[in-house]
Parts: sequence; structure tokens; C-alpha cells
Amino acid sequence: MMFPENLTQIPEEVEEIEQLQGNLNSQFEEDKLMKSVLENDKKTLDEGKIINEAFNNNLQSFSPDLAFQHLVQNYRLAEQIMGERLISLLSGYDASYVKKNINIPEFQRSLQGNIKSAIEKLKDDGLIDDLGVVTEKGVSLASLVLYMQELEELIPHGYFGEKLHKKKTHYGEKDDVRLFHQGDRYKDLAVKKSVHLALRRGHHHVQSSDLKTFERKSKGQVSIIYALDASGSMKGRKIEMCKKAGIGLAYKAIDKKDKVGLLVFGSEITEEAAPTLNFPLLLKKITTIRATRETNFALMIEKAILLFSHQQGTKHLVILTDAQPTVGEDPRKKSLEAVAQARVHGITISLIGISLDKDAAHFAKDLTAIGEGKLYLVRDLAEIGGIVLEDYYSVV
Repeated sequence: MMFPENLTQIPEEVEEIEQLQGNLNSQFEEDKLMKSVLENDKKTLDEGKIINEAFNNNLQSFSPDLAFQHLVQNYRLAEQIMGERLISLLSGYDASYVKKNINIPEFQRSLQGNIKSAIEKLKDDGLIDDLGVVTEKGVSLASLVLYMQELEELIPHGYFGEKLHKKKTHYGEKDDVRLFHQGDRYKDLAVKKSVHLALRRGHHHVQSSDLKTFERKSKGQVSIIYALDASGSMKGRKIEMCKKAGIGLAYKAIDKKDKVGLLVFGSEITEEAAPTLNFPLLLKKITTIRATRETNFALMIEKAILLFSHQQGTKHLVILTDAQPTVGEDPRKKSLEAVAQARVHGITISLIGISLDKDAAHFAKDLTAIGEGKLYLVRDLAEIGGIVLEDYYSVV
């Protein structure tokens, strides 16, 4: 059989066709997953939650025998490794019930069967591979479930009702003065000018028609990088709430045509994305964040400077952490020097501290003072999402 002389071109065409087909198949799978999530299919939702809990607790793969062995041999240690919610999702029992009955042989048999069945379902549905490692389809499902959970939080708290305009925004600097309109904020009233207008009109009292308000200058395009401390102490619920806050930020900012980037840091940078309008990309990157070990602030800030290098307009870095820097000699000094360098590049820096001790809070205060941003101290994890959006609105 004879082959054409330009045979070398054929594999490239085949590869393009296969890639297109793969993209179509991937989109079809994601559409099916989204349909199941929107229909609140319990099985699908639970599978997505299982994968998310595995990510949040830094589990690399699913092994039914190993999970059961940990539970039976040392429940307390298993709870630290897996987390209560993952134990409940895999076993089908409340974690407290598992703890109470773990030494009963009959219950152990039921428990082992449930765990094996749950993990086999993940495998049968293509969410994990034969080694128990989460597949791309599994990541997609986990992303969709996390996304829907965050939307459910945003809607009742009224965050969708926040109206911002790129030309004139409440959060810019005071600019021109105009007549007050219904819906304007009273804190923006130009009191002196309103009184002067009333006097010129011969009014003994300021009337509603005399009121004037300051307009706000737009700060133009905003690029914000969400920097998440993924050190070991952030494992579990902390990292889950920070992921949801990041999704909320990306959703709101990109909807307003502002760009969002991502930095996940521990002892090194484990995930990064330059400021972008690509929400699906950020969603998947945020979903797969896992906790690591130490905290390297300086490296993270230096990387942020690079990621911001091609951005115009306002550049803002918001850091979520529960600690202070621990990597290198005099890590605090090195971190503050990096912050000063960031300011030279026009980057402002805010910090959201989660249950910081006195020393860490002092470091955070120094960092935000140099970074000319805001410091938020969080005691309740449920507040994180709202605080992240509040910080975003303060710079747009």
C-alpha cells in the first residue's frame, strides 16, 4: 500500500479532530452532570460532596480497605485524616453514630460494605479511576456541586442585589456634584452644597429638591488576585469556606468584567492563575485545592507581582490565612519587604486573618499598613464569603 509523501501532516489533523471530539464529549458530560446537580439528584450531589471532602482533607485517593482499617483501628485518628463529613458520606451513618458503634462486629460488617459500595459507585460513574484517584469528570462534578453550594449562600445574603457601574460607582473617589436621586446613598450627600442651594432658593429648610450628592469616579479596570494559604492548619472546614469565598468573588467580579487571578500557597506555590475572565478555569482550580505544610508569604507576594505584570488599572491582592510566614530566615522581614516591592508596582494588599493569634495579628497589621489595604480578623468561618466581597467592593 502506498502512502502520500506528506504523511507527517496526517497525525496533526487526526490530533485536531480527536481533540475537538474530546472537547465535545467533555462538554456533553459536564452538561449531564449540571443537569443532575440542578435537579438535586441526591446520589450525584453526594458523590460531588465526597470528592470535595477528599480535596479539603488532602486525601490523594480512595481505598475502601484502608478507610475501613483506619476507622476500626483508631477512630480518632481516622476522623483527623478524613473528617466527620467524609466519614458520614462514605458510611451512610452520622459520624457520631459510627464512633459510638465502631467496636461492634455486626456494625463493622455493615460499615465495611457501605464504604466499599460508595467507592465502587464513584468508580462505576467514572469519577475515580482504578487506583482511586479522582478523574477529570470527578473534578467537574465536584466543581459544579461547590459552585451551586456557594450560589445558595450568595442569594439569601443579597449579594446578587449589589449594583455596581463601571462608569460611576459608590466605591470610587468623590468627583462632581449632582442633584440627589432616589436610590442614592445618604452617606454621599453633599451637605454644604445642599444647604447653599436651599438658601439660594429662599427655603427656610432644606427640601428634598435641594439635596445634592457626590458622584464617584470610576477606577477603571480592576484585577484582583485571590491568594489562599493552603498550609496544613487550613485543612478541612477552613479551606472549604475559603474555596467557596473564592468562587463567590470570581463569580461577582467576572460578572462585572473585572479579572480574577488565583494563588494557592504553602511552603511553595501549588496553584496559580493570572487575572482572567475565565470563570470555569478558576472554578476547577479552586475546587482541587489541597492543604499542604508551611507558609511562605514572600514567595506568594513575589509571584503575585509577576502575575500582575501585564495588567492595567487597579491591581489588588487579597490574602486569606490563619498564620504568619514560617519559611526561611526571618520570614516576617522578608515578607514585609516583598509587600513594599508590591506597592512599588502599584499593587494594594488586604489580608483576611482567620483566628490569628496575637503575634500573627501584629504581623498582619504591619503587612496591610505597608500594602495600603485593609485588615479583617475573622472569628466565624461563615463570615469569610461576605468579607471577601466587601474587600472587592472597596477597590472597584
